[in-house]
Amino acid sequence: MVSSLVRARRGPQLRRVAAVVLTAIAVGSVAALTAGPAVAQSATETVSGRLAFEGEGVEGVRVVVESTDDGAVLEAVSGPDGSWLVELPGPGAYRIELDASTLPEGVGLRDPDNPAREVRVFENSTSAVVFALGEPQVQTSDTPRRLLQSSVNGLKFGLIIAMTAIGLSLIFGTTGLVNFAHGDLVTVGAFLAYFLNVTLGLPLLIAAPLAIAAGGALAGGLDRQVWRPLRAQRTGLIAMLVVSIGLSFVLRHVVLLFFGGSRQSYTDFGLQTALEFGLVRVQPVELWVMGLSVAALVAVGLMLNRTKLGTSMRAVADNRDLAESSGIDVQRVILAVWVLGGGLTAAGGIFLGLIESVDYLMGFRLLLLMFAGVILGGLGSAYGAMVGGVIVGFVSEFSTVWFSSQIKYVWALLVLIVILLVRPQGILGRRERFG
Repeated sequence: MVSSLVRARRGPQLRRVAAVVLTAIAVGSVAALTAGPAVAQSATETVSGRLAFEGEGVEGVRVVVESTDDGAVLEAVSGPDGSWLVELPGPGAYRIELDASTLPEGVGLRDPDNPAREVRVFENSTSAVVFALGEPQVQTSDTPRRLLQSSVNGLKFGLIIAMTAIGLSLIFGTTGLVNFAHGDLVTVGAFLAYFLNVTLGLPLLIAAPLAIAAGGALAGGLDRQVWRPLRAQRTGLIAMLVVSIGLSFVLRHVVLLFFGGSRQSYTDFGLQTALEFGLVRVQPVELWVMGLSVAALVAVGLMLNRTKLGTSMRAVADNRDLAESSGIDVQRVILAVWVLGGGLTAAGGIFLGLIESVDYLMGFRLLLLMFAGVILGGLGSAYGAMVGGVIVGFVSEFSTVWFSSQIKYVWALLVLIVILLVRPQGILGRRERFG
């Protein structure tokens, strides 16, 4: 049908859109056909983890795994190095609980009120479960601690959302494109660092900058090879949106094809002793993630305000035609926006992989929150994306003090709706007059 439509219209614009969409379908089909036999040969689902206290494995701790689908109960006991593993009857939702009574004397859960974890295990995948151990503490009131801890977690998560949302906002501001493939650039960045760190054995301090540079180069290449020709043919925004959806499937299935569907972790900064700041406990790697995220956001702000390129970006986002008539090379600016956005997105993916884990759906899950941050802060505003991303992350984590973590994203979206009812243009957006 697509071919007949292209022949009928004989337009280069529709031929290019059709080619990209068909490429997305073809790559997705190849990925599915390639992955199918491998799953059939070895379909094993497991949950695993390692219990450690002060860097040493904790042996003899009982872990109970219960299926929330059919009620099946399985058990495991940690070995000499603290590792444990449970083979599951199949994919599904599971509740993993640590039996605190089997912990040795002087060792307890850092969060004694939360001895269980809930995970969803997909077909032929392994889910890693982390239980943080430490010295038992007597707490007079748990609510202040949870409020402070959730605030820190929300700031950490919000900074990552802000980093990834800047590129999405600038791309929309300069081109009008709603890029649904932006979330999968998060995944690509995280897995590029994983490949360099785990497969090639490079230290993460070297692998991360290389992955960030590669992420920026990939985004710039997509602009040169896909988006610029489509803009030159004056392709409609709806057609370009469809192309971005096709590209998201391509990127996602390429990652799935090469790295599989199980969760992965970097070899560096795996097990660390948490630092205590009053009632708050933070791992050193989390402090580094927050510090580097703040530094990156400050650097982007200075670049937008203090450099000629940043001024050009803001000018193109404000009024593209007027910027072009003023002598600004619009295509060069748009390319720079893509490279900058791709690099920041890759960095956000690496940071998210450090504090959680790496899997092929991580960027897809983050995409809705990125859109929420961009809309909340104001469409097309880089500063708005920063503010909106931090608010979305903060509200999501802060809600877990009173409500289940399974619905934490719902509260962030409710805050988005409430703010837009009061200020439709977003927090830092500008009012526009129509008609």
